[in-house]
Amino acid sequence: MERTVKVQEAKTRLSAILADVERGEEVVIARGDVPVARLVPFQEPPERELGFVPYRVPDSFFEPLADDELAAWEA
Repeated sequence: MERTVKVQEAKTRLSAILADVERGEEVVIARGDVPVARLVPFQEPPERELGFVPYRVPDSFFEPLADDELAAWEA
């Protein structure tokens, strides 16, 4: 369920409005008749596993660069 409140009411009753949002209600804050923000219950993002791209760094990646190649990167 969604309800709209004006900025002044939101400032006056913020704690009560946040309690309503915690119970699952969506609240739109409007400046005059123009909606400017929506308060919705916070949801933790799902865990994401690192390494989701099927790629492996070759062992040669960790070998030292040749002196001339290293010099080119430092220039």
